[in-house]
Amino acid sequence: MCGIVGYVGNETCHEIIIGSLERLEYRGYDSSGIATIHNDQIQLRRAVGKLSDLKTKILDEPVSGTIGIGHIRWATHGGVTEQNAHPHLVNSEVAIVHNGIIENYAQLKKELAEKGFSFSSDTDSEVLAHLFAFVIGQGLAPVEALKAVLSKIEGAYSFAVISKSYPETLMVARNASPLAIGISDNATIIASDATAMAHLTRQVIYLKDNDYAVITPTKVDIYDVKNKPANRQVIKVNVSPILLDKAGYKHYMEKEIHEQPDAISHTISAMTDIHGRLSTNLEAASLTKIRGIVLLAAGTSFYAAQIGRYWIERLAGIPVVCEIASEYHYRNPIASHQTTAIVISQSGESIDSLLAIRHAKKMGLDTYGIVNVVSSTISREVDKILPTRAGPEIGVASTKAFTAQLVVLMSLAISLGRQNGRLDEDKALDIHQKLLKIPGAAGKSMKLFNSVLPIANRLKNARSCLFLGRDTLFPLACEGALKLKELSYIHAEGFASGEMKHGPIALLEEGLPVISFVSEDEIAPKAISNLKEAEARGGYIIVIGTQSAVNTIDFASDKIIIPDCEPILTPIVSAIPAQILAYLTASEKGTDIDQPRNLAKSVTVE
Repeated sequence: MCGIVGYVGNETCHEIIIGSLERLEYRGYDSSGIATIHNDQIQLRRAVGKLSDLKTKILDEPVSGTIGIGHIRWATHGGVTEQNAHPHLVNSEVAIVHNGIIENYAQLKKELAEKGFSFSSDTDSEVLAHLFAFVIGQGLAPVEALKAVLSKIEGAYSFAVISKSYPETLMVARNASPLAIGISDNATIIASDATAMAHLTRQVIYLKDNDYAVITPTKVDIYDVKNKPANRQVIKVNVSPILLDKAGYKHYMEKEIHEQPDAISHTISAMTDIHGRLSTNLEAASLTKIRGIVLLAAGTSFYAAQIGRYWIERLAGIPVVCEIASEYHYRNPIASHQTTAIVISQSGESIDSLLAIRHAKKMGLDTYGIVNVVSSTISREVDKILPTRAGPEIGVASTKAFTAQLVVLMSLAISLGRQNGRLDEDKALDIHQKLLKIPGAAGKSMKLFNSVLPIANRLKNARSCLFLGRDTLFPLACEGALKLKELSYIHAEGFASGEMKHGPIALLEEGLPVISFVSEDEIAPKAISNLKEAEARGGYIIVIGTQSAVNTIDFASDKIIIPDCEPILTPIVSAIPAQILAYLTASEKGTDIDQPRNLAKSVTVE
């Protein structure tokens, strides 16, 4: 989503702010801007497009100053124009950057207009700038100005404010949208997440919901929702700037696909107890309490949840419901047969998932988080976390986080099955031993780039595409379709193979690509039968599976062979060629792979 950066210190700050914004580019954006204070004047530069466009503007119209704020915007209210880009400047007095949505902005805008304020953008964010201009114009000091503005606004937000009346002060606040404060010698930095500050400091304070702060180069005063001084812990973060380099790969996504063997291996290690058994490291008492589960997630994480449901019900005999996070609390769900809510999120900051797990907690469910960022908001709010160890994932299209999530879900299924007696030790150990081979299988899958490239070259001209799978491969079909459409902009849909005859078969026409995931299990013959129906109607058949699985499909036009693996673990390995196919198809089409249009890495507004 939108990215916020701020700096107050002793150094000229515009290059520092731009450098930090570059580390937030993975979130996705359509415009950017910066505002600094120099010689008692606010200098504002904004540009539509990439940060390179903003840099060009600053070269033509230089800025200076030792305090400033920066922003990359993903349009929510108002179109993609320079007027709608942040920062917003009012009366040459106040500039603000904002992430989130001010829900009551229309009423506030009306009230401000009646006071004579004139608006130049279509955004809800500009209301904040006018509110601060109004209260500072009345003589309120920073703390009182923040209190006055926060008493008027509703919604999810994080923001930063500078005023020429207080040329060494940043004013910031957050509610639901993340905001962190970095502490350095003679300087203070603020940003949407620690990634943006990793090259500047490792000492970070994470604001809690409804916190606000007044910041100078050497002092940070934080206040809570009751307007009382708040003592927030300084945390040493471990985000290394070197991890954000592309390491010679053309795209972050390509790099992250190649990082999956390590991500899977590290996550297996995190899920292994001191006795060497596959485990979630949850206490027996916690596992015993889990009698009914609701899995909450969005996007790619939701498809991981659906695969996890098959595993947990099959290995542990515990009923599981999968819910799309953005829909969950709005439909007033009944949780009488559930004991536990597990939210799955790569960033740990998705607003949909955060609100869903909060609702589950209100209903009295125990809450767990499968998250990749252990310092995230979700990690701090759930009762316990089950960490993925994928490392920073910069590409918008999730890859290594997805396969790491699957490892955690399998580990949870085994732990629950062992605890409730559904899964004996021999079977648990057998799956564990086969799971230990998955990093190697993932490594071998990296050799698929060359063999998949000709398929991607043929696929790039398709207008539409179907993905098919049965059992655990059905959610993977949906994930494969998601990857293709978000990267290459080719319309793609995933279906359960058996559903073809109930409607989707009407879409089949000569040459329509049909990509099917196959495995060596008892329902493979049925999946092949469904695929034969597609081939008979002119479909261009592509199959993904192990050598022995695809050998039974002699009518396929193209075959993508994955390394041999246990059928129950096939989704983890088969996910990789699906990612490679989507990546190479997008590369052949020339789309923006790391930052697909209209998409953002972390969705922090509803």
